[in-house]
Amino acid sequence: MSKRNKSSKVNPLLVVGAIAGTAAVIAAAKKIKDNNDKKAKMITYSEGFVESGDRQIYFVGGGLASLAGAVYLIRDCKVKGENIHIIESANILGGSNDGAGNTQNGFIVRGGRMLNEETYENFWELFSSIPSIDMPGMSVTEEILNFDHLHPTHAQARLIDEDGNILNVKSMGFNNADRLALGKLMMMPEEKLDDLTIEDWFKDTPHFFTTNFWYMWQTTFAFQKWSSLFEFKRYMERMIFEFSRIETLEGVTRTPYNQYESLILPLKEYLNKYNVDFSINATVTDIDFKPGDGITATAIHIKSEDEESIIELRDEDLCIVTNGCMTDCATLGDLKTAPEYLPSNPPSGDLWERIAKKKLGLGNPVPFFNHPEQTNWESFTVTCKGNKLLKLIEQFSGNIPGSGALMTFKDSSWLMSIVVAAQPHFKNQPMDTTIFWGYGLYTDKEGDYVKKPMKECTGEEILIELLHHLHFEDKQDEIMEDIVNVIPCMMPYIDAQFQPRKMTDRPKVVPEGSTNFALISQFVEIPEDMVFTEEYSVRAARIAVYKLLGVTHKSIIPVTPYKKDKKVLLKALKKSYS
Repeated sequence: MSKRNKSSKVNPLLVVGAIAGTAAVIAAAKKIKDNNDKKAKMITYSEGFVESGDRQIYFVGGGLASLAGAVYLIRDCKVKGENIHIIESANILGGSNDGAGNTQNGFIVRGGRMLNEETYENFWELFSSIPSIDMPGMSVTEEILNFDHLHPTHAQARLIDEDGNILNVKSMGFNNADRLALGKLMMMPEEKLDDLTIEDWFKDTPHFFTTNFWYMWQTTFAFQKWSSLFEFKRYMERMIFEFSRIETLEGVTRTPYNQYESLILPLKEYLNKYNVDFSINATVTDIDFKPGDGITATAIHIKSEDEESIIELRDEDLCIVTNGCMTDCATLGDLKTAPEYLPSNPPSGDLWERIAKKKLGLGNPVPFFNHPEQTNWESFTVTCKGNKLLKLIEQFSGNIPGSGALMTFKDSSWLMSIVVAAQPHFKNQPMDTTIFWGYGLYTDKEGDYVKKPMKECTGEEILIELLHHLHFEDKQDEIMEDIVNVIPCMMPYIDAQFQPRKMTDRPKVVPEGSTNFALISQFVEIPEDMVFTEEYSVRAARIAVYKLLGVTHKSIIPVTPYKKDKKVLLKALKKSYS
């Protein structure tokens, strides 16, 4: 494996606000040492799974996948909550599903997860068993879908040109060569797409990258020309249902608040009721395996502040690892400060690299975590006193907050887009405060108005660039008077899961020969499904738990085969000729 630049500079992500920590890592280690002296009591249930009264299950990483896995263990496998341990290096749970802040310092969301009602099969099933915090008697699934149906999306300003004109994007803009290339790709076996990029496939029809479709598809899902053709094909097949309405983004399902408050907090509250053990500010640095051909995890190495400890695993204990996090090494700036760009030593990528050297079948992190110059982009969250700026955007776009999804400035050198969510977007956001967020894909390009690369810009400079693209220059001074903060967030690995790769670079959720070890993340291989989605995290967790514990009384919901639905295909074909 190639060596990454190793830096001693520590770069913790500054999170505004935090959850109170529960069990400390040293206490967790002691707990397991005590349990090691006990004999496991194996109980076979008629439903088809085996439960151990003393079996300990460890999740490395505190993101959505680990939290979902803990729910499946409790709900479907009858595992005691106190036997489930979630180890997280940050000071807050949720992984890339975040959202925090206040009216004094401003609010921050590093991004927004676009849910989808038709294709998030296991996600909706999982959250149908999680009680809503705000709506008594409702599940989180019911709460989200009710909210979304009352706040439908119909973007009226999907693409804006350099003159501030809202473009007519009812036509995809394809020519026959574009259509032919897309058709061939849909029929191409995945086995022939190793290491190919989207640009490789469309090299003979460069017109494709000038179409309305490409600008909309690219910015909706954050693809780049150099992204994996494999992932692009998966998205085309998995989201073919959305192809015919990509210009309005009607298929986007929104949560009532940011994803941290709408998804992570209900999960954590559910798990707290079962006494699940959370160890935050604890970094897993290595995992040991039993010698030989199989894969049996025997120990977990943890570092917490200046303390180091080892949790010894018995054969019946389970170790489930998040092998890669797309928000590793993320840094924040503010109104007057640009975020630092510090791609060295991504913690989850380093752990993955370390264990992949020990055992075959654990994948290869190099294609994903060795190219931050290709995988980075930058988001920014704007907090305003009052709604002056949001009203101006509403008048410009024709969309009230929450109804417009993504607005993209297609001629922006940063390829900047903004999202104005329904207000409030945070539970502690008062009525006289408004927020929205946006992002730019090309952070190394000089701005069109602020003559600096995006990655070197302060929050104020990013907002000024945006106001020029909106052609609000004449109102800039009065708008700036109401700005509380603009918090930019540089994310060196946010597109890492889209990197070109070989089929073998992503490991299986439960690798061949594994007895007690699984991997859950956006960097595992799940046939037919698409990465960079909440569904992928939940599906991976369900696969890991069901396979390791031999669950047969419940089934993982398969990928909905819209690519085989003749009506859906006919509609998409018709759209391609619009």
